Amino acid sequence: MFNRDRWKEILEVLTSNWFRTILTAFGVFWGILILIILLAAGKGLENGIKSSFGDIATNTMFMWSQATSKEYVGLPKGRRFNFKVEDVTSLRENFSKLRYISPRNRLDGFEGGNNVVRGIKIGAFNVYGDYPEIINQDPMTITSGRFINYSDINQKRKIAIIGEGVKKALFEKDEIALGEYVKIQGVNFMIVGTYKKNNNNGNAEEGQKEIFVPFTSFSQAFNRGNDVGWMAITAKDGTSITSLKEDIINQMKNNRKIHPEDNRAIGNFDLYEEYNRVESLFIAMQLIAYFVGILVLISGIIGVSNIMLIVVKERTKEIGIRRALGEDPWSIKVQILMESIFLTIISGMTGIIIGALFIYGINALLDSIGPVDMFMNPSVSLDIVVIALIILVVSGLLAGFIPAQSAIKVKPIDALRTE
Repeated sequence: MFNRDRWKEILEVLTSNWFRTILTAFGVFWGILILIILLAAGKGLENGIKSSFGDIATNTMFMWSQATSKEYVGLPKGRRFNFKVEDVTSLRENFSKLRYISPRNRLDGFEGGNNVVRGIKIGAFNVYGDYPEIINQDPMTITSGRFINYSDINQKRKIAIIGEGVKKALFEKDEIALGEYVKIQGVNFMIVGTYKKNNNNGNAEEGQKEIFVPFTSFSQAFNRGNDVGWMAITAKDGTSITSLKEDIINQMKNNRKIHPEDNRAIGNFDLYEEYNRVESLFIAMQLIAYFVGILVLISGIIGVSNIMLIVVKERTKEIGIRRALGEDPWSIKVQILMESIFLTIISGMTGIIIGALFIYGINALLDSIGPVDMFMNPSVSLDIVVIALIILVVSGLLAGFIPAQSAIKVKPIDALRTE
């Protein structure tokens, strides 16, 4: 079946009219190229948006207090309240599927006044009072020294971990920060570590300009008592924080004497839910890319099928002679199918190669100009290439099936009469 004479005949047929063959192949080439580019562009957008989440634990929610909107048990509407440290203990006791519960307090820096001083240098930075677990929820790379530990919490040590941006603003280039002191709203804290955050969400520089101190020493130094400004709560693997969110908020309402139907008193942001929305968006985009690419490919396959019908019509007399000489109809059918598959695969593979070169060029351009917000590393996986090849083979069979059926229906005597 796959002998040299057969392949020689296939090449002769396809090269007998170069212009027609190239125009026919272009439809398949263009369909595969569009499919590859659409999928790569979608992947680049997906990578860019997902990178904006950084390394943060996505199965996390953030919760904070707001003014109440309903009266309850004699307490007025519009009441301001704070979470308390005992609320954290309550959550740990009542929700076994929670992995981390990190109470936090903050001094605003970016839009507030100057609050950090070292010598004659002054800076405005966000200062967080945290527990050690926060580094698992909002990951950062410790570039020198260490992060907060429970000895710091228990002993209320006035220590600080500063971002590389803070170090750059308050220290000279080659100056060592560890062991030095910064004054935060008049209180001295000794630097025991520096960090760097890796994200690409447009706030990468601001992410390096934060200071972390132990929650307990923060509360003591800045008169917060046992108040908690907000919490970062992460569920264990296998349990979504979204499924626990309502019960967690209801527990807080009960603890803080808030009306059960007051939906404004406790603010929250469900990162897991937002992340799933992004995932769903990109699944939809991928389906659209496949849909558009396959539609364009189908138009190319129709073109191949039409041309193969013309080729069969032109070879009617030849087919009649071969039938008259006793050639098996299945052999003629295989010949037509092979011509169709060969043309489809060659044009499709050309589209894949050009698409790969285009993606390589885009990545090289992105590397040369630096990170681009919301778009990075467009690519197509090997699985997609395999799927494309399968589509090409199936498409070639479909494109050649009707012409092949037409060829074997020709009666030898009628074909020999054809001029």
